[in-house]
Amino acid sequence: MSEDPSNHFDSNVRASTLRKEAESTEFPPPSTLVNAHAHTFYSFNYKGYSPSRFALEAKKQGLEMGGIVDFDVLDGLEEFWTASRLLDLKACVGIESRVFVPEFADRVINSPGEPGISYHMGTGFTTTEIPPEAQAFLNGMRRTSEERNRAMVERVNAFLSPLLLDYEADVIPLTPKGNATERHLCLAYARKAASEFTDESTLRAFWSDKLGVASDELKDLPEGRGMTDLIRAKTMKQGGAGYVQPDSGSFPNMTEMNEFVLKCGALPTFTWLDGTSEGEQSIEELIEVGRSTGVAVFNIIPDRNYTPGVSDEKLANLQKVIGLTEELGLPLLGGTEMNSPGQKLVDDFESAELAPHHSLFLSGSRILHAHSTLQRFSGMGYLSEWANEQFSDIGAKNSFYDEFGELFSPRADGPLCDELQPEMGASEVLSLARESMAKV
Repeated sequence: MSEDPSNHFDSNVRASTLRKEAESTEFPPPSTLVNAHAHTFYSFNYKGYSPSRFALEAKKQGLEMGGIVDFDVLDGLEEFWTASRLLDLKACVGIESRVFVPEFADRVINSPGEPGISYHMGTGFTTTEIPPEAQAFLNGMRRTSEERNRAMVERVNAFLSPLLLDYEADVIPLTPKGNATERHLCLAYARKAASEFTDESTLRAFWSDKLGVASDELKDLPEGRGMTDLIRAKTMKQGGAGYVQPDSGSFPNMTEMNEFVLKCGALPTFTWLDGTSEGEQSIEELIEVGRSTGVAVFNIIPDRNYTPGVSDEKLANLQKVIGLTEELGLPLLGGTEMNSPGQKLVDDFESAELAPHHSLFLSGSRILHAHSTLQRFSGMGYLSEWANEQFSDIGAKNSFYDEFGELFSPRADGPLCDELQPEMGASEVLSLARESMAKV
């Protein structure tokens, strides 16, 4: 657990700290920087950031919009929504998991070495008060994740013996609400080894023997990125002692996850790795498969898709897929994840590689902020019946939500809520947004 009170596992401590920081900090004016994809400590943030801490850091760095995404849970939703309102930070909340795509059963998509398996998201969640059938699906995601983790620990324990993790004693305390990930497991193994082999030479000898790496090649002992990444690669990824090849029954189908997201009033969302896999090289086909069951947004992690100053295959793939999202009218989200040591708080949108696409990432973030605001207050989100009645084409819809998202900030929630009605037309809503901003 972090010593920073804004990352404390007690939500009351976090809330109190947030209020104090909001009152005492002079924040810079917002820029056009965005990070719509940051994991929190509910599914591992390498700095231990809670939803409140990420919101504070985003505000301190002058981000216009911040979005959180956690694996398999919506545990940070209400906290991040509250923090974003207190700080006047445009915001959205998402969930990420893995799904099976039957049409790509024999092709690797974006989960390396795992044909048919794809990381997949929903974005723009606005409440945890969701329909019972959606709650059952969400509960199942959490339960299945824990079952996978416990089975993983059993297999890795057998391989690393005499080093043995106790899931309850060594893993659960690393999480605020019990939702552990592989990165939590790796950190737990690294810490357990350091506690049992207190002499560095003995620790190096243990890891060298178990992981098959020369002692002098072990980096970042006892628990830095090099060490935890090595533990993960050697024990939990393909070829590792704890790895089990997933199949069609390991995860829900993409269609099932999209149905869950839609029932929650949120937006099914593609995720992109780097375009080098066989599946992502058929991205047009993959997009059509997803769109047929509701996918409406596209997510990219920009930082992994280019090397500064280098014109290579990944950059060409990035440029191609961004062009495709623009052509299809899919709002584009991006962020740095922050679930692996060294990742930035925000992408370098001034770089030669990202600068040409900055406006699209900014527009996508504004659209998601607008969707989240209107969906939460009046059920007038991006895929709502209201939106279907108002807009005859995707271009007009994107323009409306983009414009609303640009001009409206959370500080004007009160005036907006007082007057917003689902009977209003799009132009009336924009006028109300302007009037609401003028009142604060």
